[in-house]
Amino acid sequence: MNLAELITDFLEYLELERNTSQLTIKNYDHYLKRFLDFTRLAKRAGDIKPEEIDLNLIRKYRLFLSRYSDPKTNKGLKRVTQNYFMIALRAFLRYLARIDIKTLSAEKVELGETDSRPLKVLDDNYLKSLLEAPDTSKKDGIRDRTILETLFSTGLRVSELASLNRDTINLTRREFGIVGKGGKERVVFLSDSAVEWLDRYLTARKDTFKPLFIRFQGKVDPTNGGEAMRLTSRSIERIVEKYVKKLGLPVKATPHTLRHSFATDLLLNGADIRSVQEMLGHSNISTTQIYTHVTNAHLKDVHKAFHSGNK
Repeated sequence: MNLAELITDFLEYLELERNTSQLTIKNYDHYLKRFLDFTRLAKRAGDIKPEEIDLNLIRKYRLFLSRYSDPKTNKGLKRVTQNYFMIALRAFLRYLARIDIKTLSAEKVELGETDSRPLKVLDDNYLKSLLEAPDTSKKDGIRDRTILETLFSTGLRVSELASLNRDTINLTRREFGIVGKGGKERVVFLSDSAVEWLDRYLTARKDTFKPLFIRFQGKVDPTNGGEAMRLTSRSIERIVEKYVKKLGLPVKATPHTLRHSFATDLLLNGADIRSVQEMLGHSNISTTQIYTHVTNAHLKDVHKAFHSGNK
């Protein structure tokens, strides 16, 4: 099999065996096609063989990514984006090793150093302003307020929020199950405020459409349980963006910012990191540990208040 066929096999493996999300598969397809194009240019005579992938080729590929300029925008790739290409390549090499095809060990492919990006978290005042920004005298304003409250209450990813159905939500138990990234199941809990707004929003809905969050503009399409009425992840991102711009917030907040705010709120109020890991649906606790630096300020206050050396 040539390299292109092996990449196709790898993407199918991710879908069938690993239950990887379609978005991740799409991204890996993009990253690996870039590698395939590079190898064809490097060899100048068709696909290379897996055993021809060596450290020298990887070094040249990293140099290629570093110097790459998008023909449309004339912009290069950020270091973190370059690493995404290398992460996809490592995953592909691990797959080749798994099916006993001789190639370079994935562990020999190193990632470049990147500058850590500051975590975007809304302080209490900005968060309150954002939650209260929608005009709740209107139906779409009630929906938007409910979206914001649910994001902050649950720490859901925007794709997880968009996938919710109205029969999923149990307002009496104040919890519901979700299948998140990588097919990982978890229980999600609702705050008093989120329950209040979900109840108000669902009461205002006069339809019987299946999706929890729906659009109120455009042609009404009742087929397939109103699936065409469901808000997409991008639509929800635009809703959040609309209120951030309306308020002129200094933080370019997104639905993921509310996820960050959810996690830091829990940690600052005494939650242990393992519990926060479970609530966020992180497979690895190292992913959750990006939030610990936010709590350092709190630890500093504890040290100042209780250490005997402070006056």
